[in-house]
Amino acid sequence: MKLADRMSRIGVESAFDVLVKARTLERAGRHIIHLEIGEPDFATPRNIVEAGKRALDEGWTHYGPAQGLPELREAIAAHVSRTRSIRIGPQNVSVVPGGKPIIFFPMLALLESGDEVLYPDPGFPIYRSMIQFLGAQPVPIPLVEEQGFSLDLDFLRKAIGTRTKMLILNSPQNPTGGVIPEEQIREIAEMVRDRDMIVLSDEIYSRIYYGSPAPFSIASIPGMPEKTIILDGFSKAYAMTGWRLGYGVMPDWLVDAVSKLMINSNSCAASFTQRAAIEALNGPQTEVENMVAEFHRRRDAFCGALNQVPGFRCDIPGGAFYAFVNIKGAGKTSNELADFLLREAGVACLDGGSFGQYGEGYLRFSYANSIENLMEAARRIKSVL
Repeated sequence: MKLADRMSRIGVESAFDVLVKARTLERAGRHIIHLEIGEPDFATPRNIVEAGKRALDEGWTHYGPAQGLPELREAIAAHVSRTRSIRIGPQNVSVVPGGKPIIFFPMLALLESGDEVLYPDPGFPIYRSMIQFLGAQPVPIPLVEEQGFSLDLDFLRKAIGTRTKMLILNSPQNPTGGVIPEEQIREIAEMVRDRDMIVLSDEIYSRIYYGSPAPFSIASIPGMPEKTIILDGFSKAYAMTGWRLGYGVMPDWLVDAVSKLMINSNSCAASFTQRAAIEALNGPQTEVENMVAEFHRRRDAFCGALNQVPGFRCDIPGGAFYAFVNIKGAGKTSNELADFLLREAGVACLDGGSFGQYGEGYLRFSYANSIENLMEAARRIKSVL
């Protein structure tokens, strides 16, 4: 037996490869500062944990509806309606195990071989992986450092063609931390509103931003909810990465297709985690606000320290918890420097080129770590360079 050809077109996340290398060095006695993995280093808020325990005690341990528990879908619909200033109902919500199914399932339902998908570059590697896996054509749209890593709109305008089926937006963004300004989102809406294409708006970091206003969703623009898939979830905002719970908000005709794919793959998301998610949305938000405030403090300190490293230039990110550092003056490729910092400084970070061709010349650091470790990482980096 051999693997199907399609398996040659599927990619992975390099963060987990770097984690394996870092763990190997740790087993050999090295002290490694982990700035490679993109997850909050905070515990899930206590009220959510207690809600999960209560759900287990109450017997929420069986199958639920493929689309998600009605009570959670109502809570999500109310939350999204309020935060995006639109009116959507529970019939527009699909609850899934993590955020990635809202990348994969809509693509699987919509894309034919040869269809084009425009996506941000540097960007989350799973976008390109899924596009290629399905036999569609990935079309990278460069992000511009000088514009806070927003999309190159002139490039985007020229890239939209007759075969364009989907545009992926991500704001706040992984890996850059960039936030697309509202005026640019509105320009993008004008480009796509009258075309036979859909927007996948990855808003998983929507609660993690610094300053005001809040990140603007393209779904907030009249005429766009019918053409938009919002991807969001609980992993980042509520430090629930291991709970595996995400959701998509989309036109109801697409919800039906996603539900069919859920039935054929996962059956449903775990019932007790969904009960905990209701508490996450409807309960106190103090711990979320405190987490974001701490990320803000870390961002300012860490990016300031990185800007003191010779050959480094660190744009101050507007959201998420990543510093995407220009290292073109450091005299090494991104991959070479990432490997050098792991071996010589004991600092694990990611090669910007692993996020796409326009990520070469950059490194991604996650500042989801203690401020003491972040300052020590910056000191080590400066020392070895």
